[in-house]
Amino acid sequence: MRGWSVRVRTTLLATTVVAVALGAAAAVLVGVLSASLTATVQDEAARWARATAVEIQRSPAGAAVPGVRVVTDPAQSPGEPAAGYVSRSEPVTLPSGPVVVEARASLQPVQVALDTLWSILLPGIPALLVLVGGLTWLTVGRTLAPVAAIRRELAAITTTDLHRRVPVPAGGDEIAALASTTNATLDRLEHAVDRHRRFVADAAHELRSPLAVLRARLEIAPTRAALADVEHVSRLADDLLLLARLDAGEPPERGPVELGQVVAEEAARPRGRAGVEVRLRVEPGPVVPGSAPQLRRLTANLVDNAVRHATREVEVRLSGNGEAATLDVLDDGAGVPDADRETVFDRFTRLDEARSRDAGGSGLGLAIAREIAERHGGSLVVVPGAGRGHLRAVLPLGG
Repeated sequence: MRGWSVRVRTTLLATTVVAVALGAAAAVLVGVLSASLTATVQDEAARWARATAVEIQRSPAGAAVPGVRVVTDPAQSPGEPAAGYVSRSEPVTLPSGPVVVEARASLQPVQVALDTLWSILLPGIPALLVLVGGLTWLTVGRTLAPVAAIRRELAAITTTDLHRRVPVPAGGDEIAALASTTNATLDRLEHAVDRHRRFVADAAHELRSPLAVLRARLEIAPTRAALADVEHVSRLADDLLLLARLDAGEPPERGPVELGQVVAEEAARPRGRAGVEVRLRVEPGPVVPGSAPQLRRLTANLVDNAVRHATREVEVRLSGNGEAATLDVLDDGAGVPDADRETVFDRFTRLDEARSRDAGGSGLGLAIAREIAERHGGSLVVVPGAGRGHLRAVLPLGG
């Protein structure tokens, strides 16, 4: 049956099961009916024998009854009845001596009844099987029609029309649930493809401008400015590579990470902006299971972002409560508007479009930081505050 459609297999299975059930039921019915009718005929013969015995006792010279004979010699066995008959005997004691009354009855009515039953079953069972097969074929066809519609629609969907969705049948059954799940999957696929397209377009745009400037500066500008552009392109390429690895779900090397040491080292690293002081308040002891390079990158991105937007001061706090480590990075800048608290984590997002690329970064730092936090089972959010920037990462502790 391999290669047969579900419709064919279901129809054959249903017809076979019904055929076996009807065959067994017919055999039982014929057997029970035959036994019951035979017992009725035997009871009738016994009744005739008893009635004749009573009549003989009353009048030994009474008239003969068809199918009943009197055996005067008790030693003589009544013998086996003829084919197609059953017999019953009744002993009687007469003044002349003991006799045996033997009555026989024909089984022809039983055979007639069984023949009539077979004449109904033999054509009726196949007709019923045909009806069952036809109804099963039609029912399964109607049931699977939405599945065929879903398959045709999925086959027609390409990368150019991911907005299309499969039809969801009414009724709320399993097929409707399948269609809804398929549409939800198509929604995620469309979102992923759109995100990928925007990412590629933004990446191309982000790389095109520094490369154009780099080419011009290498031709006419001092070497130091050209090296700065090369550094910018190199950082952007590193960010894109890390994002690609995070999107691909590549498992990093994991182990216990002393988060306090990582935060202290990254906060103390000199930044390229003078006049901004980074203050550190770290509680020793928080150990986070995860990737040390990724957690180092998360901390660096948060501190770099705070230094970029700070006026004079950045504060880095690390604390633990036994279940999770909390990393707060605050700056005395303008902060993030409430309407943009999620937007800042989008890739290539700059809230201040007037900033230069060197001052504003690539727009990937916070997106990378949130991806790393979520990969470690934690979160990264903007904490609303009065006129200051405040980012908070929460990471579960190990052990």
